[in-house]
Amino acid sequence: QVQLVESGGGLVQAGGSLRLSCAASGRTFSNYAMGWFRQAPGKERSFVARISRSGGFTYYADSVKGRFTISRDNAKNTVYLQMPSLKPDDTAVYYCAATIIYYGSSNPGEYDYWGQGTQVTVSS
Repeated sequence: QVQLVESGGGLVQAGGSLRLSCAASGRTFSNYAMGWFRQAPGKERSFVARISRSGGFTYYADSVKGRFTISRDNAKNTVYLQMPSLKPDDTAVYYCAATIIYYGSSNPGEYDYWGQGTQVTVSS
């Protein structure tokens, strides 16, 4: 089992920044690729970003490419999502997830473990 706990969400104005963190415990963190997903009210959960087990590979949804940055610190068992230049469309509950697939996946169905989510609200 892997337990994931997100933090860092909140209410910000458009153009502001947040950094989400996801702390993992349980099995060896570096054995898992990590992903961030988000779910806005009335919408399906959608892919945001993913990072490989080593951190050497990252991939982003088109909607956040060039704005958000995913990173990980395997010594701290933590994955991060840096979110500058936030827009109202970024408002959602953000979830981190873990998968044994080395490079991760953009498909939420391929993740084995999920956090409880953290709310991000961007006001206009």
